[in-house]
Amino acid sequence: MLEKIVEFIQKHHTLSLSTCKDNEPSTCTLFYAYESETNSFIVASDAKTEHIQNVLLNSKVSGTLYLQTNIVGKIQGVQFKGEMLPCRDENRIYLKRFPYALAMDPTLWCIRVDYFKMTDNNLGFGKKLIWEREQILE
Repeated sequence: MLEKIVEFIQKHHTLSLSTCKDNEPSTCTLFYAYESETNSFIVASDAKTEHIQNVLLNSKVSGTLYLQTNIVGKIQGVQFKGEMLPCRDENRIYLKRFPYALAMDPTLWCIRVDYFKMTDNNLGFGKKLIWEREQILE
């Protein structure tokens, strides 16, 4: 199931990200690179942006990416929930995918996904694929 979701994610390059501060939601669109080993999106964003200011107060985020189509039978999209934190140096896949971003010396952020829900009408109308990260209980 996760393989089908990742296959869809790797065909795209933008996501919509939702954050919240003081019960006030905010949404933005970001380019991403996907790191499949950790199920994480790598994005670039300046610390001065509203969404990063929100993340610094509450690292829990959600978002979507989807195929734009008017054909109901081809509707596909992914919703996700996770935690957004500054990236470590090993997450330079973003610059490999978007080498022109290097000129901007971007700050990279990692969205560690804990939950995916994919709608894929190619598999049948309203078909949902759900993946959740296994939580380690202490």
